[in-house]
Amino acid sequence: MKKLALLSVSDKTGLIDFAQRLVQEFNFELISSGGTAQALKAAGLAVTKVSDYTGAPEILGGRVKTLHPKIHGGILARPDLDSDRSDLEGQGIDPISLVVVNLYPFEQTIQKPGVTFSEAIENIDIGGPTLLRAAAKNHHYLSVLCSPRQYAEYLDTLQAHNGTVPLALRQYLALAAFEHTAHYDRTIANYLHQELNGSDDTLPDRWSLAGQKVQGLRYGENPHQAAAWYQRGTTPTGWAAAAQLQGKELSYNNLVDLESARRVIAEFATEADRPAAVVIKHNNPCGVALGQTLTEAYQRAFQADAVSAFGGIVAFNRPIDTATATALTETFLECVVAPGCEPAAQDILAAKKNLRVLVLPDLVGSPEPMVKTIAGGFLLQEADLILEQPDQWQVVTELQPTPAQQQSLLFAWKVVKHVKSNAIVIAESEVTLGIGAGQMNRVGSVNIALEQAGDRVKGAVLASDAFFPFDDSVRAAAQVGISAIIQPGGSIRDKDSIAAANELGLVMVFTGVRHFQH
Repeated sequence: MKKLALLSVSDKTGLIDFAQRLVQEFNFELISSGGTAQALKAAGLAVTKVSDYTGAPEILGGRVKTLHPKIHGGILARPDLDSDRSDLEGQGIDPISLVVVNLYPFEQTIQKPGVTFSEAIENIDIGGPTLLRAAAKNHHYLSVLCSPRQYAEYLDTLQAHNGTVPLALRQYLALAAFEHTAHYDRTIANYLHQELNGSDDTLPDRWSLAGQKVQGLRYGENPHQAAAWYQRGTTPTGWAAAAQLQGKELSYNNLVDLESARRVIAEFATEADRPAAVVIKHNNPCGVALGQTLTEAYQRAFQADAVSAFGGIVAFNRPIDTATATALTETFLECVVAPGCEPAAQDILAAKKNLRVLVLPDLVGSPEPMVKTIAGGFLLQEADLILEQPDQWQVVTELQPTPAQQQSLLFAWKVVKHVKSNAIVIAESEVTLGIGAGQMNRVGSVNIALEQAGDRVKGAVLASDAFFPFDDSVRAAAQVGISAIIQPGGSIRDKDSIAAANELGLVMVFTGVRHFQH
């Protein structure tokens, strides 16, 4: 019995070997179009062009090739129905047993620097998704492949089942095809939303979250919770594009903490920034510092809270050098990430074989919307990526900040943005001295941060992610020697906090921006 395979692919990885085995081992006849047909012919394979098979030429510069009843009739036919067999015979249509399609590279196109809107639109595939959806719908009678990664399993199955494919695999392949076209359409819709809305902060009326599984994880936050890691899109970006140089497999909690570390270090990711290090523990920074060298930055960040730093996650804004690698081996850490790692430094880190070392060249990443699930749905918000603009801050006290205080205030403000609310950060000379996080009242966080800072607090600055509802925090800070405070302002009792700062000789700056983080 004649078996027809329709092949039309943009990604030609493994195509020739796959097609040769279809023909030589399983007696398929090939139908193809465009560049796929040319590639098959160049490899010496017998192939019928779609235009010759249908009797209709490709038109509109190749925009219309496979949209023809002879193609879709062969895909959608149910040969065990008398009416369908009659239609096929009347129209001279043969059933198609296999559809192999992957789509125009729209996702890759829009990631190119300087891509134009018209270029992106031209890379929207029309015939491909139609073929995939038709074949997936009719999976009871044929198979559909949408990725070169599926070729080997399909061929192995044909070999094991005398040239047939069990229904279970056809169903799985159909599911993969629908997931593929759904992601493709979602990518197009997201791109158009961004392009057509420009800087408008309007979120779309419809939003779907889809991903490609990177790997299953041993468990989630706790051993009884199943978990897996997914990447957005088919092209690895972000953590999926990071290189793990050594260490055990990443866990769910590792990835959550690594992302928190990345977000903090991204605040210091420009070439103008000095070397920076952040130590994360349980999704909060416990030490952040800048230094003249990367080693100095790490040592300052680690000593900011050495107790909490044990077993922490460390991120750097510079490639790891040998001196820093040596310092990293002096204590137990879970993970280290940097935009690079010198070969000699990698050799030093290898002594800690369980330490996970990752290289992530793009520390800043893309501004992905943030999603939180709730019963019956989810919440979507833009990432908190507002640029700090000190020239728009308001000094509300009689005392003005010195240049050194201004520098410390900006540093503390960048860090407090990434601490769980109620968030308090005490800092001086671009190193954190005390961090209070996640308390049910703000003065509780203030007390934790002050206690952690201890004797180092005199002359330091204090940052609060949201306004002070009362002046009690101001007074507590002044009592131990805090010299300046930065906060958003906006409380109905701001005048009380300002009056207390003036009375006690503090500088107070209002940013007008809140960085509250649940």
